[in-house]
Amino acid sequence: MRAVIFAYHDVGVNCLKALLSAGIQIELVVTHQDDPNENVWFGSVAKLCEDKKISYITPNANELMDLIPRIQKLAPDYLFSFYYRHMIPAELLACAKIAALNMHGSLLPKYRGRAPVNWAILHGETETGATLHIMEIKPDAGDIVGQSAVSIGPNETATDVFGKVSQAAVAVINQALPELVQGRVPRKPNLLAQGSYFGGRKPADGEILWQQSAKQVHDLVRAVAPPYPGAFTVWQGQPMIVARTSLEGPFPAQLDLRTPGIQVVDNQVFGICGDQRAVAILDWFPAKTH
Repeated sequence: MRAVIFAYHDVGVNCLKALLSAGIQIELVVTHQDDPNENVWFGSVAKLCEDKKISYITPNANELMDLIPRIQKLAPDYLFSFYYRHMIPAELLACAKIAALNMHGSLLPKYRGRAPVNWAILHGETETGATLHIMEIKPDAGDIVGQSAVSIGPNETATDVFGKVSQAAVAVINQALPELVQGRVPRKPNLLAQGSYFGGRKPADGEILWQQSAKQVHDLVRAVAPPYPGAFTVWQGQPMIVARTSLEGPFPAQLDLRTPGIQVVDNQVFGICGDQRAVAILDWFPAKTH
């Protein structure tokens, strides 16, 4: 079986390794150049390709249509997308002789769209996972080929959960490969009406609103904790990144739970929330200003 791979991030690295281990012939990898303004804390698909002597390219979004003749000539059985960040045009998807498949970091149809792990934590979910699905023009909308679930602990950050999802993605690929290498694509409906769609997140979305409940604040902190941009608040005129919080007491009796915002008692920092509960701020530091 021959494949063209669109890939980035840890999921891209791990799933590409799984395909290589299964003996899939990788004709070309399409990946991204790292953004110098982004905190690149994850594995490099480009480096893996260099190590494995696999041909790879890094086109921008406007150059994808130019790849059609090249990929048509390669005539891959499958086209895979593993955390590739650009929308892949329908004309490219059509180059796959059997199917074009995408790996998404949620249990579809839940959390279609961007940043699925971050959104799942933000909404207090206790489970998410990875889904391999047929690619269509509409994002994350095609039939489901395989899924694997992972738990979300009450104090786990997006990085913690993303590590689990990355391994779940490999499990899904390995489960599906015996059928895929025979040219068969198992599929079941992706019932979009039972799910949800979310857009991308910006650093500004990390502002802590102390009028929210303590759990909502704690979940925001976990969802965007470094190496993501981090939840932030302002204390004594200084923007501060709140990197880790706890909902677990005991909390000092001196805390005034009627007034949302930061309070410091006995050199310990607390956030008072709109439900008159507190979060302990275990790690915070001044935000970088440009």
